Amino acid sequence: MKLDSSIAAVITGGASGLGAATARRLAGAGVKVALFDLNAELGEALARELGGVFCKVDVTNEEQVDAAFAKARAAHGQERVLVNCAGTGFSAKTAGRDKSTGEIRHFPVANFNRIIQINLVGTFSCIAKSAAGMLTLDPLDDGERGTIINTASVAAEDGQMGQAAYSASKAAITGMTLPIARDLMSEGIRVNTIMPGLFNTPLMQGLPDNVKSALAASVPFPKRLGDPDEYAQLAETMIVNRYFNGESVRLDGAIRMAAR
Repeated sequence: MKLDSSIAAVITGGASGLGAATARRLAGAGVKVALFDLNAELGEALARELGGVFCKVDVTNEEQVDAAFAKARAAHGQERVLVNCAGTGFSAKTAGRDKSTGEIRHFPVANFNRIIQINLVGTFSCIAKSAAGMLTLDPLDDGERGTIINTASVAAEDGQMGQAAYSASKAAITGMTLPIARDLMSEGIRVNTIMPGLFNTPLMQGLPDNVKSALAASVPFPKRLGDPDEYAQLAETMIVNRYFNGESVRLDGAIRMAAR
């Protein structure tokens, strides 16, 4: 797919981090971008910067998702590109003892469900609704109607202790990538997933400097945190390379996460 002003894109989690970097890269190619996020302050500011549109949306709320797609399409027309970056995490052992009191605790089931709802169900909801919209489009000269990119994590394959819920949600995203690509193959819609490693996102920036340095040193090469624009570069490649389909690709500097 050639990126230019005839193409509209929706980026979930687009107000910051990987989503914001992707929005900037696509907008730089002339693409009309719509940002889905809960952070209205950051989202509206970035939308103004890029000449795009911001839609405040909780991806677990179907009515809000529908309203956001309607707003984006009213502004830019039906999107041919969807990039899913919205997500969250929560770390706790499945069961264990409190170090100070010895009290036995387990992972809060409500928190497990919340992570699954945001990371997995929210991603699928946006995929399904975006793909249905893409079906209304005439195919491009090469027969392509659209392309969808999801964000999983290296934790899908080597999750650390405390990451049972997060790893489960991300592994499920990689697991549904090929079936969805097969569901949509006859309609000319491609589906791929990126599995980032340690990236310098706002969440990472909140850690102490010594922790960030240790994490960076754990990457085989290059020994640093990933730059969000490197994620955006891969997303762009997946969009423009028409033979890229049904794949889940690690982007991690060759790291393999230890148990803790």
